[in-house]
Amino acid sequence: MEQQPLYLGCHLSNAKGYEAAGRVALAICANTFQFFTRNPRGGGAKAIVPADAEALNTLCRENRFGTLVAHAPYTLNPCSADAKVRDFAYRCFSEDIARMESFPNQVYNFHPGSHTGQGIETGIVLTAELLNDVLSPDQSTTVLIETMSGGGSEIGGRFEQIADLLCRIKRQEKIGVCLDTCHVFAAGYDVKNDLDSVLTRFDQIVGLTWLRALHLKNSLFDLGFGKDRHARIGEGFIGLDAMRRIAHHPAFAGLPMILETPNGPPEHGDEIRLLRAT
Repeated sequence: MEQQPLYLGCHLSNAKGYEAAGRVALAICANTFQFFTRNPRGGGAKAIVPADAEALNTLCRENRFGTLVAHAPYTLNPCSADAKVRDFAYRCFSEDIARMESFPNQVYNFHPGSHTGQGIETGIVLTAELLNDVLSPDQSTTVLIETMSGGGSEIGGRFEQIADLLCRIKRQEKIGVCLDTCHVFAAGYDVKNDLDSVLTRFDQIVGLTWLRALHLKNSLFDLGFGKDRHARIGEGFIGLDAMRRIAHHPAFAGLPMILETPNGPPEHGDEIRLLRAT
């Protein structure tokens, strides 16, 4: 069987245009990348220039890029106790899913939210309600629930919570999961020393078929500390060898793997080369 290529990339600014971001990805030997759909702290979204979007789509086809990953703003909280915050999340989701049709068949990743004192179950119910309102049978975009570290009132820190949220979604064909290495390690899943057992557990509780993307980053804190603090690929408590094992694991073959490390594009290129090495 022919081995699938590794689809490795990083988060890139699209401030100078989407095609420009794709050119940066090519320059650092990436074959996918992640971008924000709007300011990561919220606010209005800049209009997408159709010619720029088509130029990126052409670049991706010609260079055999993997799936691109769009990221929702960090301020999006679909399960807040504040109705105004939930309304912003609804408007953001609705607008961004429509905007993503400029880049057909890609994925849109979001943090499932913080219940802000209402309890995990209420948080999951509210997030599911929002997704059921905004997901459309006509959209080409798959929306991804990101695994979280579980700190504070965050939902998504346990695989059981991800599974509970997934089973409440009506349009199952429009939803998936992004596994974040730093987050799951912080939540107590030992991807450093026992990756296969973690994946078996994920498969039993959630299902590996739901995986659509990975966020690759090391952790500044040790296993189970519940702190989302990113470290470079070759640093941190997960370690380089474990990060390579994750990147090359057959369970993730063909998925876009996005480096969310505290680097700029030139250093991200070095990290991509480190991960490609076996």
